[in-house]
Amino acid sequence: MTATITKVPIRPKVRDRHHRGLSRWVVLAGVTVGALVMLVPFAFMLLNAFKSPGDYSSGGPLSWPTQFYTQGLRTYWSEVNFPLKLWNSTLIAGSVAVFGVIVSLLNAYALGIGRVRGRLWIVGLFLLANMLPQEALIYPLYYVAKEIGLYNTRLSVIIIFTVIQSAFGTYLLASVLGTFPRALLEAAALDGAGKWTVLWRVVFPNLRPTLAVLLIFFFIWTWNEFLIPLVMLIDNQTQTIPVALASLQGDRLMDAPTTNAGALISLVPAILFFLIFQRTLARGITAGAEK
Repeated sequence: MTATITKVPIRPKVRDRHHRGLSRWVVLAGVTVGALVMLVPFAFMLLNAFKSPGDYSSGGPLSWPTQFYTQGLRTYWSEVNFPLKLWNSTLIAGSVAVFGVIVSLLNAYALGIGRVRGRLWIVGLFLLANMLPQEALIYPLYYVAKEIGLYNTRLSVIIIFTVIQSAFGTYLLASVLGTFPRALLEAAALDGAGKWTVLWRVVFPNLRPTLAVLLIFFFIWTWNEFLIPLVMLIDNQTQTIPVALASLQGDRLMDAPTTNAGALISLVPAILFFLIFQRTLARGITAGAEK
């Protein structure tokens, strides 16, 4: 009686993700250095925010402060009425984010699913509108706002940025919906679903991660806008945080510690918003990559 020997194939060793050679560590080191370089301006801002005007004038922006100076924070908070400016920026950016996503979704649904005649030309016009600089739009917007009585109101800025942001959102979502699975749409049509039902029961759940990413981007982009709010909002009661920060700089004199303190306070809400929705942003980008 002879025993049979079964040869077991030897699997090649697979190197795990922690041992991929020198190139991985070179890329990691490059990314780390790039991140540190990007953090340098924020470090200078933090350093000078708690520096007295005397220390700044004697030692310059790179010197270490001799005392923990907080008067700049209190001055900025009281002079520009920061709680009111925070409310204005939050109201404008939040409204633009919500309305911009809704308008983008409706436009893209008509272009991507509805198959409007001349769809490619319309999408190209949205792309072209997104490329227009704000400097080219500022005078027509100013003139129209004056004529219809919306000048120096938060509503005017909300309408303007909703249109601007939705131009990009429409172009992006129309490209996504152009490749939407037709089988889902046909199955919904066989079940008797109308256009609105298809939009909210079929299209919207599948686009939810992408819409969440657009919402976050629209909020941050609108929060940082300066030129249009500077021209359209001239009253202290309607101005946003970036405009209030610019008001600290005079023609011939600038209080650098107070300006740095104001920039530090103004940056905190945006950072908190990003940290709160960081996981939503990461899930949305990952879902888009998987699709």
